[in-house]
Amino acid sequence: MRRTHNEDCYGILEDACLVLVADGMGGHAAGEVAAGLATTEIAQFYHQTHVAPDVAWPFERDASLSLLANRLVCGIKVANQRIFDMASSDRGRKGMGTTLVAAAIVDDEICIAHVGDSRAYRIRGAAIERLTRDHSLLEQFKELYPEMTPEEENNFPHKNVITRALGLADHVEIDTQTHELQPGDRYLLCSDGLSGHLSDEDMLEIVRGTDDLVRAVAELVDSANELGGHDNITVVALAIS
Repeated sequence: MRRTHNEDCYGILEDACLVLVADGMGGHAAGEVAAGLATTEIAQFYHQTHVAPDVAWPFERDASLSLLANRLVCGIKVANQRIFDMASSDRGRKGMGTTLVAAAIVDDEICIAHVGDSRAYRIRGAAIERLTRDHSLLEQFKELYPEMTPEEENNFPHKNVITRALGLADHVEIDTQTHELQPGDRYLLCSDGLSGHLSDEDMLEIVRGTDDLVRAVAELVDSANELGGHDNITVVALAIS
């Protein structure tokens, strides 16, 4: 409701069971360029390794991670390098970057990878769980002062300052996690335009209020806009049958 252009971007590869949400940053529309590059580059690499598993990888695999997690991590590294190289060679896009949250499903497992403060949630039964931890100054401060109240968190002066993003350096640290799927699970991936307005409990109430994912997503966005809509709002929902 307040922004003149959209710096969020999302991607859905149904055949490869991959979903992505990116929230770009940077002046002169560079944020939307970074977010678009992130979703495109990750999707291309992931799709390529889906249809041609033996293709050469541009980054070494991590022996501690599963093949699924490695595919996500490598795709994100490819995107990070692409954004960083473009920002380094174009003065008008210097400093551009993007947050990223991705989820990929193979068989009965879902792998989630993220950088920054775009989030993944799981709704299982009557409970919602925030699966990702924001890479932000607020989260670092909460580690030092875990007794912070919700009011203190809301009034924290640097709560929107992130500590990791794609494109800011030629190396990026990526957090991954893998979970076993259960029938009835619902997953939400979103930019902070949603999580910055709605509490976890608000999201839970809206999603549990309907079996229609399209309606649930629309209601989530409408509710965030009704509460101010200060940022671009993007949310992708998954239902496990």
